[in-house]
Amino acid sequence: VNRQLERLSHEDRYLRGTKQGRGGRGHRDAGGRNRARHQIPTRVDVVEVLAANNLLPAIDFVFSRAGCASAVQQCLDARLSLTSPEERAEITAAVDEACAHLPEEDLHVLGFYEFRDALSRGVAAHHAGMLPTFKEVVEDLFSRGLIKIVFATETLALGINMPARTVAIERLSKWNGETHADITPGEYTQLTGRAGRRGLDVEGHAVVLWQNGFDARQVAGLASTRTYPLTSSFRPSYNMAVNLVGQFGREKARELLEQSFAQFQADRSVVGLATQIRKAEDALAGYLESATCHLGDFLEYSALRRELSDVESAGSKSRRAEQRGAIAASLAALKPGDVIRIPSGRWAGLAVVIDPGLRSVDDPRPFVLTAGRHARRLALIDFSAPVEARTQMRVPKSFNARDPQARRTLALRLVEAADEARSSTDATGGSTRSQPSHQGGNAVGEDPRIASLRRQLRDHPCHQCPDRESHARWAERYWKLERDTANQRRRIEQRTNTVAKQFDRVCEVLDALDYLSGDDVTAHGRRLQRIYGELDLLMSESLREGLWDDLDAPELAAAVSALTFETRADEAPIPDLPTKRIRGVAEAMGKLASDLRGLEREHRLSYLREPDFGFAQTAWEWASGAALDDVLEHADIAPGDFVRAVKQVVDALGQVADAAGDNALRETAREALAGMRRGVVAYASSLE
Repeated sequence: VNRQLERLSHEDRYLRGTKQGRGGRGHRDAGGRNRARHQIPTRVDVVEVLAANNLLPAIDFVFSRAGCASAVQQCLDARLSLTSPEERAEITAAVDEACAHLPEEDLHVLGFYEFRDALSRGVAAHHAGMLPTFKEVVEDLFSRGLIKIVFATETLALGINMPARTVAIERLSKWNGETHADITPGEYTQLTGRAGRRGLDVEGHAVVLWQNGFDARQVAGLASTRTYPLTSSFRPSYNMAVNLVGQFGREKARELLEQSFAQFQADRSVVGLATQIRKAEDALAGYLESATCHLGDFLEYSALRRELSDVESAGSKSRRAEQRGAIAASLAALKPGDVIRIPSGRWAGLAVVIDPGLRSVDDPRPFVLTAGRHARRLALIDFSAPVEARTQMRVPKSFNARDPQARRTLALRLVEAADEARSSTDATGGSTRSQPSHQGGNAVGEDPRIASLRRQLRDHPCHQCPDRESHARWAERYWKLERDTANQRRRIEQRTNTVAKQFDRVCEVLDALDYLSGDDVTAHGRRLQRIYGELDLLMSESLREGLWDDLDAPELAAAVSALTFETRADEAPIPDLPTKRIRGVAEAMGKLASDLRGLEREHRLSYLREPDFGFAQTAWEWASGAALDDVLEHADIAPGDFVRAVKQVVDALGQVADAAGDNALRETAREALAGMRRGVVAYASSLE
């Protein structure tokens, strides 16, 4: 590691810690001046430094579509220009020629003129949300050395030949769909592998930008790692199963799957477990010898002790569960205005219920005001026994728990109400202590097995052994290791032939749906052989049930889009569906998917997901002939995402036309294909 860089990393962390510790005033030197901190470079700074050091052309990986677009705009706002007049003329001509096929009315909505202006300055973005034509123009101009800096997401690191003199990485973490995670050594190598142009550069340069918390050793670790784990994601699908069975039969297909890389990885992990089991078996023999008793079978005696302990523990858990249930029931019965006593803890004492808090019958959380003027929600943990109201008082509907005066007034009335209740109870000769209506800890009697097990222990010969407790310690070690070893044996059994077992389960589902009959593929199975995709079985069953037979071409495109589209957002809004027939089909497809998933659960599979109609409105509009401007405005979708989603629908419609047979649905599917393959989609498809 560069020692100077490491020192600067430590210094930056120290200065940030000092600033936080001194209330944000920063660290000052002996002269009272603020010591300069290392600043995070702006994107314009990065480009200017790279240009000054002859490190262009470069790719700056941003890991965000919005970040790529923002970076280009920042360069334009700074009036950054990296090209000569001759290069600008060549770029403009190339862009105009490459985009000549785009309809004039679509250029504005696609942001063509801003895109061309940025390219003419030698600046570009590259990410999956861009129109395919735009991405191809960027790739072509960059490979020709006309584009000097490309701000890109990691999609540029895979499958595209765009080497650069320098690669810059803004952050060492990225969003993986669930959280921000550090990039792996393999990802780092894939990104920085773009640096260095064969035949043009003697060496490539990789730059990691300074960020708060920068760790030079982390970068060194990423750069020095050269071996990366390769993990198989293979699993047999429904379409694969019917094709394999149809070609080879079940047994041969099973043998082929057992030779897959996925099974090899699973089997390789078994080797280590088997070694551990052999060592454990040797240890078990030693424990068994140490636990041997001359009076009888000590393992039998130890097993009785363990059973007694388990029964007593189960009884204790049962009593605690019943006690918790009784407390929950008593809290659920409370009403606004009930005066209760909190038995212990910080809030111990009198309290009045403001809101019963019945979010769940099993876990009520009443909101109360204590005599000490504290307003808070209580939980089951605040009570050791069931609670009941001591008295009732009126709580004003306008009571505001955030108002100190309102809390003070109600707390005084609470104390007065409790005193009145106590005086009334004393006058009638009663007790001031509330009597719970639920039984507490002795509600559950002792399990009759306990007495029987204790008797068996006393009668066992080993009970009289003077070394009984010593033998018991070795026996406990034996049972613990035996339990762990049994778990490892189950893990081996689960991992052995896992791919073949999964294939068997897939075949069982297909048997149940009449797609397979032994080694024969049925008529329904032959239809499934022509369907490929994540929801292949759902498409086949939708065809089988005739769910799409009455749809017109745009409606069919909308329905099929539910099999290919998957909304990015975790909590997407319920989509608007354009026609009554599509709404009916959506409901039917949802029910069909639910039934199929239930069948999968019976066979321990989880392949299918619910159909997603988030793109249905957009697919319907596009297939109906709507203008691109209107479609993108209504859909709020990036042009590149739109083209990719439509191409996926086109592919699925082709499968529908192929699998539907010689009927009206085939013609409807072909009509839908014609309506979808137009404009920017038609040109993108022609390039493949």
